Amino acid sequence: MKRLAWLVLVLLALGAVPVYAQQAPNLDVTVEGVGNVSAPLQIVLLLTLLTFVPAMLVTMTSFTRIVIVFHFLRQALGTQEMPPNQVLIGLSLFLTIFIMAPVGARINAEALQPAVAGSVSATDALGRAAPALREFMLKQTREKDLALFVELSRTPRPASAADLPMQVVIPAFAISELKTGFQMGFFLFIPFLLIDLVVATTLLSMGMFQLPPVMISLPFKIMLFVMIDGWNLIVGSIVRSFI
Repeated sequence: MKRLAWLVLVLLALGAVPVYAQQAPNLDVTVEGVGNVSAPLQIVLLLTLLTFVPAMLVTMTSFTRIVIVFHFLRQALGTQEMPPNQVLIGLSLFLTIFIMAPVGARINAEALQPAVAGSVSATDALGRAAPALREFMLKQTREKDLALFVELSRTPRPASAADLPMQVVIPAFAISELKTGFQMGFFLFIPFLLIDLVVATTLLSMGMFQLPPVMISLPFKIMLFVMIDGWNLIVGSIVRSFI
């Protein structure tokens, strides 16, 4: 009986397959690629490039300088974890988008849209996108840093800055941004350091050795920062430094 039942089930299954095949719709899905590159290859390239997005964001945009300045500001105020890291990173990202918007618009017009339309290949699109980004980075890069990496790469000195390869421009831009960010952070420390010195000297002269000066100076530093509209001044100075 069990063998008979299994045989009936097999026959029903074999009989149902042709019926289902006849009733099933014919699905023909075609995924087209952008330009001359096929869609599967574009997906692989996109997933590969996504791993480099954080590094590109840090080393090829204004993000580094903004984050460094905000970090020094928080250290100068002495507010420990206030504002939180999430707030500072989010504000830095949106300021980076704001600053890099003209560069992004130029890349979109000169490289991305022609590639989507299929008039240029993906390789040509990358070549068209490089000049806009190179001009932005060279505007913020010191000649000394460029000369350093030209010397380290052992490449002949180019006739103009536009002929510099990106493997020279990107690290030179990164260390220039680090120096600029540290310089701005140093000048941020000076007024708050003066407040700390005045408070510490006053407490010492009054004989209050057990009272931490930070407890007294912190409210004064916050009050000063709020009274001068510090966020407006700092964000305005950062954005203007890239213009």
